Amino acid sequence: MHTKKAAAVALAAALGVTGLAACSTEDAREAAGKTGAPAPKTVTLVSHDSFNASKEVLAEFTKQTGLTVKVLKAGDAGEAVNKEILTKGSPQGDVFFGVDNTLLSRAVDNGIFVPYEAKGADRIPETFKLDERVTPVDTGDVCVNYDKKYFADKKLAPPQTFDDLAKPEYKDLLVVENPERSSPGLGFLLGTVAKYGDEGWQDYWKKLKANGVRTVDSWELAYNQEFSGSAGGKEAKGDRPLVVSYASSPPVEVLYADPQPKEAPTGVSTGTCFRQIEFAGLLEGAKNPEGGKALIDFLVSKKFQDDMPLQMFVNPVAKDAALPELFTKHGVVVEKPETVAPEKITENREAWIQQWSSLVLK
Repeated sequence: MHTKKAAAVALAAALGVTGLAACSTEDAREAAGKTGAPAPKTVTLVSHDSFNASKEVLAEFTKQTGLTVKVLKAGDAGEAVNKEILTKGSPQGDVFFGVDNTLLSRAVDNGIFVPYEAKGADRIPETFKLDERVTPVDTGDVCVNYDKKYFADKKLAPPQTFDDLAKPEYKDLLVVENPERSSPGLGFLLGTVAKYGDEGWQDYWKKLKANGVRTVDSWELAYNQEFSGSAGGKEAKGDRPLVVSYASSPPVEVLYADPQPKEAPTGVSTGTCFRQIEFAGLLEGAKNPEGGKALIDFLVSKKFQDDMPLQMFVNPVAKDAALPELFTKHGVVVEKPETVAPEKITENREAWIQQWSSLVLK
């Protein structure tokens, strides 16, 4: 599964921006072996492919602890979680970062984490703390994005709610991702389940299908090729002015545009959002558990939390973290996102996806 950050990072890649490479100590070990110097002390962070942090921030952790962070990227979030379940007790690293509330129960029920409360956890709102075995690190919202120019040219108000998307004036305008293959696609499906309930969400999707919703397999296809409002979309001549993406996508569009526009070219339909929370946990069987604890403490420190928005395009969870101007000026605050309890997601996720597939793909 892509995380909420993956789409934003992919957008950056589509606009020609590269992220920080994962830190590695293999070369250092080899050099140490040749010189006879002791190998550096490391703590290994296992994460999804979208983890990113500035070199200066990781260097600050090393300065504070004497430990070098080795980042092991293990695919998308779902793939990375499954790998840790398969290696339970003999993990690939010390800390896992990137399990979100759509996968949390799967991870904790399989016993891959050791309970640990991070120093500084008192700065995190209780609403984000879903399980004592993991520490909240960031949040983000899956939301429909819209192409401002399209709606201005048509003199049509952009949709703001789930209900709006099924109205005739928005027929053939929306592209979504397959929830079986895509994190934002799953988040959007869960948002409709939360909004309309166990009995109503399928009827809602019947209305969307009748209103011409288009489904593709990935965020990259939806945003960069089908959506008319993104940089990638313009190159591909996308014809859909509504797309399931993230609340952080408009600031990303501004950040990587050349020249930077005064206003984001895309907007967010704030009544269509599903809240994702991402966690870090100390892995059962970690070789460096004390280093792992120190790293989790650092992930919720003000230093890391302040750095995170422009590295991974998500919102920090710490109350004292400061959002950059790019987010405050071009982002949106989603006051009432939809949520589903992790336990309910675990119990019903596969059935919901199968039901969705029968309704929408056939």
